Amino acid sequence: MSEFLIFFFVGSLAQLVDGALGMAYGVISSTVLMSFGVPPSVASASVHTAELFTTAASGTAHIANRNIDWKLFWRLVPFGVLGAVLGTYVLTSIDSSSIRPFVAAYLAVIGVMLTLRSFRKLPRAQTPMALVPPLGAAGGFLDSVGGGGWGPIVTSGLLGAGGQPRYVIGTVNAAEFLITLSVSLSFLVALLTGHWEEAGDLTDHALSVLGLIAGGVLAAPLAGYAVKRIPERLLLRIVGLLICALALQQLYGILSKM
Repeated sequence: MSEFLIFFFVGSLAQLVDGALGMAYGVISSTVLMSFGVPPSVASASVHTAELFTTAASGTAHIANRNIDWKLFWRLVPFGVLGAVLGTYVLTSIDSSSIRPFVAAYLAVIGVMLTLRSFRKLPRAQTPMALVPPLGAAGGFLDSVGGGGWGPIVTSGLLGAGGQPRYVIGTVNAAEFLITLSVSLSFLVALLTGHWEEAGDLTDHALSVLGLIAGGVLAAPLAGYAVKRIPERLLLRIVGLLICALALQQLYGILSKM
């Protein structure tokens, strides 16, 4: 029960942040899971299982509120799915201990990026559509490998290129459900075909996944209220520093075992 409550809180916090900023649910959840010693591939699978529920709720809300740029959506999704499937193949085909330092470093970079982003003003201009394919592929790949990254990579990239916040956040969140679904199906294929040796660990973290799901679904309706009350830059800065701290903890744990 204590494990469930811990991840219930983590899932709630992550969903509040994700709902307010269009990013960070996967990064926060996977970082905390790996800080508990969960292998990267298992952490990614666990987070994406939880996100099947939270992204469905988030995407539905954005569609209902007409926050979707459908032209951007259909250009973004295919490349995001391609990158996500490739990332899943990489995670389930190699020893997780060899990729853990790279994932920890990636999360540290994401944390620094979010922190720095909170100190600058984003430009406002037409989003260059040529940027969408590579950004979607990179976001999907890193989301799968790191258990999070679709929002930080894609949302930040599109906003940095001048995209309108309402439609960028709404479109990226709606697309995330299909990215999450593709990652989950890829993990399932790897499990059924025997290409994932660490899959047995999934049953050991069932309470963590249930906690992430329950916390995320419950917090989803509160995200709109949070974004009205907490300044975006302050919230983004707190998240960036939190991710940096957790990533440094992981790196310290890796170096202490060498």
